Amino acid sequence: MKKLMIFVGALTLTGALFAQKPAADDAHFSLEGLANLNSSDGMSFLAPSLRLRYFINDKFTARIQFGFAGDGSSVVGLPSKETTYYFNQTKDKSGTIEVNRSAIDFKLGAEYHLPGTDRMSPYFSAMFGFGNGKEAQNWTNVFYEIPGNPASELVYTEGFIVSANGSYTTNMWGLGAGFDYYVADNIYLGLELNLTSQNTQYGNKQTEITDPTGAVMSIDQPGNSKTETNIGAAHGSVRIGWRF
Repeated sequence: MKKLMIFVGALTLTGALFAQKPAADDAHFSLEGLANLNSSDGMSFLAPSLRLRYFINDKFTARIQFGFAGDGSSVVGLPSKETTYYFNQTKDKSGTIEVNRSAIDFKLGAEYHLPGTDRMSPYFSAMFGFGNGKEAQNWTNVFYEIPGNPASELVYTEGFIVSANGSYTTNMWGLGAGFDYYVADNIYLGLELNLTSQNTQYGNKQTEITDPTGAVMSIDQPGNSKTETNIGAAHGSVRIGWRF
């Protein structure tokens, strides 16, 4: 983050005397990277995204955005891969829980740009999108302290193997406002804040447990859905882009 801010500062200082926003007739496209942020539960940065825009004219812009994350959570981004170790009392043996997550999303939208100044182009935006994600967990020599009681603590338990898989889909919409500020020829920095609503549909979760005797038990948990409407909580992005 510190290196990003130094780069942004350097662009601002070196380009401010010469920068001017181009007309849509001169540059119809822009490509930008977004460092996504969320303030609904404190301030946190989520996974980055890419956005392509098409300037129909100086007022109207169409856009498409692609994003990825460890889990697709709207509150806190989780890592795409993590491993937790559980040791027995003598610590000469250990069990592990390995978690793999992946998520992608696509967003389509439009912008209405206000006149602004020679370098700044403020706008209002609207978007809708969809995405999907999945998570896989593999437990080796780890299980609950009291087998069959999910409220008990996970501990090293030799002979247990657990495999769990689940997935989800999302659909969302949002309204926002932002600006482009040109710091050099065709290079701009920007900020965008959004009010969003997202519905998440969780699929069935499949779990297979192998106990120390070799017996296998399969569990199929039904999915559910959840809707998050972040009215009053800004979801936004810090942006840097190139218009061409």
